[in-house]
Order: sequence, then C-alpha cells, then structure tokens
Amino acid sequence: MKSLTLFLPAPYRVGCIDDHQLVSIAIGSMLALHDEIRFVGSAGSIDGLLATGPLPDLVILDLRLGDGTSPLTNVHRLHALGAAVLIFTSGESPFLLRLVARSNVLGIIRKSAPETEFVDAVRRAAQGKTVMSTDWASAVDSDPDLDMANLTPQEKRVLEKYASGTAAKSVAYELGISPNTVEEFLKRIRVKYALVGRHSTTKVDLYQRAIEDGYLPLPGQ
Repeated sequence: MKSLTLFLPAPYRVGCIDDHQLVSIAIGSMLALHDEIRFVGSAGSIDGLLATGPLPDLVILDLRLGDGTSPLTNVHRLHALGAAVLIFTSGESPFLLRLVARSNVLGIIRKSAPETEFVDAVRRAAQGKTVMSTDWASAVDSDPDLDMANLTPQEKRVLEKYASGTAAKSVAYELGISPNTVEEFLKRIRVKYALVGRHSTTKVDLYQRAIEDGYLPLPGQ
C-alpha cells in the first residue's frame, strides 16, 4: 500500500533590515514560533541582506537606517528586486511616516506593538495583504500633499465594493450594471489616482486608496 504524502504550502520567507541586532534577534525569536513563516535573516542594509542569500518574500524595513539611505529609495529598490515591504518604526519622524505612507508598502507597524499584533501584521503582509494601522491612517490624514482623486458617486460605490474584496461580477450585480461597465469604472478610477500621483495598479493598491480617502473604514472599525 502506497503511503500518502501530505503537501504543505511552503512557509513565507521573511527578512529584516534594522541597525539594531537585538531587534532582529527578537523578531527572529517571535517568528520562529510560527510554522507558516520562516525568518531567513537580518542585516543593517539592503546590500547586507542580499549578501545573506536570496531576497525573502517580505522585508521588515526599519524606517531610519544608519547608512543614511532614504526609506522611500529603500522601498522602491526592494520592490524592484521583487520583495514586499512592511515598515517597522518607533514613529519618531512624522515626515518619514508620511513619505512611506504614500508609497506601495503593505503597512506600517510600530516597534512598541504587542507580539500578537506584530506577528499578525507580518503574516498578512507576507500573504500580500494590506496591514492598515492607525499610524498609517494618521500619516495619510496629516499629509498636505495627498491629493484627492475626486471620484464621482458611482465611482466611489464601485471602489468601495471592489476594494473591500467583492469580485467585479458581484459588484456589477449589486449595482445593477454590466461587468464591462464595472471594468470601465475601475479603469477611470485608476487613471484619476494616477493623475494625482497615487499608484493604484493592483486591487491591494485600490484598497489602500479607499482607506486613505475614507471610502472604507479601518479594519476592525
């Protein structure tokens, strides 16, 4: 009789870029308790992390590094290399928080967050999901340069439903319009956000935009 082989999904590969070794050790210890996450190492810079091996699926990135690199430059570089980014910060710089809040990071988590909240944020980000937090919302709300896309009422309705997880066909059914019309609305919405410099290529991006502009509530609210 042949034995049955159980195929389990590969764990999400997570790395950390932080100047402080104790922080990296603590992160590794916390994540080691969760089988679905594999902590692959840490370094004080992107180049340092690359030297340890292949870039992980998700990088937990400290907002301020000792090498003086811009957090926005680091986010763009990590994305270009194929890694998702979760910002890890003590929140000492509102300016830097606003800067990265406008980029395509998956979330912002404070170093003072409880362990369960931190691990849940890492798990969600590793799955490609947005980690919306009060820090992110506050950074966006206080950003004078975050221009609104000025969506029409129907565009807002489409965005609210689609960005909250509803499939395009279901959005069409609920609003009494055709699926093609929904796709046209989504194209217009993306164009409007692009015109004000706000990246909205993916469904996750649209979810972020909907949260930022108040069309959807923060998770749990």
